[in-house]
Amino acid sequence: MSQKKVCFIGAGNMARSIISGLINSGYAPESITASNPSQPKLDALNKDFGIKVTNDNVGAAATADVIVLGVKPHLMQQVGEQLSGLDLSTKLIITIAAGVTAKRYSDFFKQEIKLIRTMPNTPTQIGVGLTGLFAGNDISADNKSLCESLMATGGEVIWVDKEDDLNQVIALAGSSPAYFFLFLESMVASAVKGGMPEASAREMAQQAALGAALMAKQNPDLSLAQLRENVTSKGGTTAQAVATFEEGNLRALVDNAMTNCIARAQEMAKQY
Repeated sequence: MSQKKVCFIGAGNMARSIISGLINSGYAPESITASNPSQPKLDALNKDFGIKVTNDNVGAAATADVIVLGVKPHLMQQVGEQLSGLDLSTKLIITIAAGVTAKRYSDFFKQEIKLIRTMPNTPTQIGVGLTGLFAGNDISADNKSLCESLMATGGEVIWVDKEDDLNQVIALAGSSPAYFFLFLESMVASAVKGGMPEASAREMAQQAALGAALMAKQNPDLSLAQLRENVTSKGGTTAQAVATFEEGNLRALVDNAMTNCIARAQEMAKQY
């Protein structure tokens, strides 16, 4: 991979996940800079990964080939105005913010920019993430390839043809680790209530989740319904648990959660 100079504006969990993926893939720490107002986050990144850190957004962006915008959506205009005095014509800008549409960034930066929207998830930190990518027609094949190579260090990448499809990526991948953690929390809590030590309950639940995910991934010819049925003996314990979920209308609850997730992304697009 070409060792382009990459700077991260913002040092939150998602930026940390991507930086971890880059470093674990062999990217040179000296080619990565993180800028953030909070010094403790910067100190942790420097200690853990050996990257450069600063509180100066403009200075970090000025020397970078690639600028990754990792701040919250409501801060994006402020960052854009900070960097608007720089000539950004030769730089690739990658945003990981949900809800802020591509056309808004040119307004924020007060110039035409080369921008790719991405939606990664936190498993990027350990190399098993998923990142959705969207680029307009004005983005060159070289810049698309550069963005893909950077984001692929944290796992799989999928390009979407329409910008609106990134909202589906948010619901399916960006936000979904939290859904699974909530489900695991609930399973562990039930087991603890039944008398099992929490550590043992967690180990069993997380290993079962890992195994189920790997079985789904390694058997693409089998539908998810078939995989479920393969575990569910008629009249057995699994059947009773699955019936309980169905009686509680789990499918509708999941659909409502994902629909509300997408709706929130659409609301944010109007806000910012």
